[in-house]
Amino acid sequence: MERRPKSKFVTILQTCLLTGTLDALAAILISYKIPPAVIFKFIASGWFGKEAMSGGTSMILCGLIFHYLIAAFFTITLFWLYPRIAIVLKNKYLIGILYGLIIWLIMNYVVLPMTNITKTHGHLELVSLLKGIAALIICIGLPVALIADHKMSKIAQQAQA
Repeated sequence: MERRPKSKFVTILQTCLLTGTLDALAAILISYKIPPAVIFKFIASGWFGKEAMSGGTSMILCGLIFHYLIAAFFTITLFWLYPRIAIVLKNKYLIGILYGLIIWLIMNYVVLPMTNITKTHGHLELVSLLKGIAALIICIGLPVALIADHKMSKIAQQAQA
């Protein structure tokens, strides 16, 4: 019996779950001194404000949902852009690295300033900056670029057959 290839929708959905999980694990590992519940309440505070920090399980779940939605947005966006970018850059690893960096820039200079997260004044430590960028490259940029490239190759092979 011949195995049917997964639909693009299923591949993207699975990739969204993968990137959201990898990025959540990275956040937990990078912030290992902070309980995971506090990390997800902090994410929820982007929408609900500082009240989220005193919330319970519902705030933790909201933070987790927001986290996965953001990861899904960036995953779907790269899947959609990948064929166009690959024509220009032609290197899936470079695309993944650049996309992780772009995600960091968008999150820190566009998304977070528009949220209710308490703004901190001061500078970002170099180590924290590098950890944040590396996490996005490793957890979202590279996995999505590699999976999108693989899916594109499969589609091209089917078209030739």
